[in-house]
Amino acid sequence: MDSIIFDVDGTIWDSTQSVADSWNIAIKKHSGLDLTLDPVSLSRVFGKTMTEIADAVFPGLDPAERMKLLDFCFEEENRYLETHPGIVYEGVAETIRELAGRYPLFIVSNCQCGYIEVMLKTTGLAPYIKDHLCFGETQTPKGDTIRTLVARNGLKTPVYVGDTRGDADACKAAGVPFIFAEYGFGDVPDAKMRIRTFSDLKSL
Repeated sequence: MDSIIFDVDGTIWDSTQSVADSWNIAIKKHSGLDLTLDPVSLSRVFGKTMTEIADAVFPGLDPAERMKLLDFCFEEENRYLETHPGIVYEGVAETIRELAGRYPLFIVSNCQCGYIEVMLKTTGLAPYIKDHLCFGETQTPKGDTIRTLVARNGLKTPVYVGDTRGDADACKAAGVPFIFAEYGFGDVPDAKMRIRTFSDLKSL
């Protein structure tokens, strides 16, 4: 193992409450939908691509309207998270500081542009992350985004830490070993490597 790549939602932090609050503001401001989102329903779509999220959350709108409203939601979300950041999981800051002394650390997420930057800024983790890439930048499936980051940084034997079946499938597609974060949003019963807490990564 020469490097570690992290997912964000359900792995580094839980931002579902703030995301739900910000999206509800955007929905009220930019649509006539009678829709109020809650953190639990949003957690089910975290980790999916933006198109998949739009289809799941706004099925009553036509595809173009879905994406337009989703863009408004993402803009509101990035602003809102500056002052209402997600809840960082126990042990994350300390563990990342320690791991950064041993490995280069990276992030790949299916999120929009700006989201990773807000997370790094509000958590103070920016100095420890060498590079990051998201769906908003690549517009490709997560497996391809992982491959792009790996190639861009010349990584030979990276591992990926995530919390959903989508993460596991992306790692399989990218040819990168997957470490399942059991405390996150998803369930990957067949994961060969797993951590119960983020701090477990210290023993890698």
